[in-house]
Amino acid sequence: MSGKLAVVGGGGGFIGGHLVGDLLAKGYRVRSVDIKPLDDWYQVHEGVENIVADLKALEHCHAVCKGADEVYQLAADMGGMGFIENNKALCMLSVLTNTHMLIAAKEARVPRFFYSSSACVYNADKQKDANVVALKEEDAYPAMPEDGYGWEKLFSERMCRHFREDFGMYTRVARFHNVYGPFGTWDGGREKAPAAMCRKIIHAKATGDHSIEIWGTGEQTRSFMYIDDCINGIYKFMQGDCVEPLNLGSSELVTINQLVDIVEDIAGIKLERSYNLNAPKGVNGRNSDNTLIQKHFGWEPSIRLRDGMERTYNWIVGEYNAQHGTSVEPTPAGITFANA
Repeated sequence: MSGKLAVVGGGGGFIGGHLVGDLLAKGYRVRSVDIKPLDDWYQVHEGVENIVADLKALEHCHAVCKGADEVYQLAADMGGMGFIENNKALCMLSVLTNTHMLIAAKEARVPRFFYSSSACVYNADKQKDANVVALKEEDAYPAMPEDGYGWEKLFSERMCRHFREDFGMYTRVARFHNVYGPFGTWDGGREKAPAAMCRKIIHAKATGDHSIEIWGTGEQTRSFMYIDDCINGIYKFMQGDCVEPLNLGSSELVTINQLVDIVEDIAGIKLERSYNLNAPKGVNGRNSDNTLIQKHFGWEPSIRLRDGMERTYNWIVGEYNAQHGTSVEPTPAGITFANA
């Protein structure tokens, strides 16, 4: 891979920051692009061309795609369910970023283009029951995705398809299912459930207020994919021969209550739970059917939720202590991932 130039849109974000670091370790030259000021990036890697730019603007997309061998388009305005449900227009505006990056990559004759879609593209009628049947790729149609964010993702999937069909572009699309891990958002309103649960439980330990608010009934079901599995999967998609969107997610299904159980066990604490039934909670059930990813790549995400959450918890402990001047103890280290 030495000498190849990889462009990562959204390189200052959670997944993008991890991807940039891994590409660098693999010998790529990396151009990392994000709209946030550099001081707000989750990770800033030495030896990388770090660019602050708004990829909704076509001229910026032209500039960053110049000379690229591979483009990884992860840039999007998004967050956890609280953000998605209350910022539909902002989420939809990401179609500008995705479309302009496709146009720029086509005109720059970039050999390979990866687009990060989401499980939010799936038909809402398939996700009404907490005892959900795992979502197959075909369940995206007939279309009834998550309003705002899901429509943006589904539209951009189609753009990738038509740029491939009409212009011969090499495009690959993965539907991410709830990615989590260290070096991501853990407070402020854009965090997702794994980070939010860690923060709330760390806060309970720090303050002695042994209570926790859970959004919804707690019986909603989800699967959560650790970041190392996500990065591994991105490469398999980019180098593989499957041109249709595929799931990229863990098939380990848990309720939100069980997620809280896991973090309580990691933290060594039990909390009194209250349930906010008026808070954003998303669909009742969502899980990844991994039949096709196993068929195409002989692989699927396999890092246990308990192991990934322990690493995530320990990182957030450090961030929380630094922000609040507290001294919450992390758990003992020693987790090794066979496929990391």
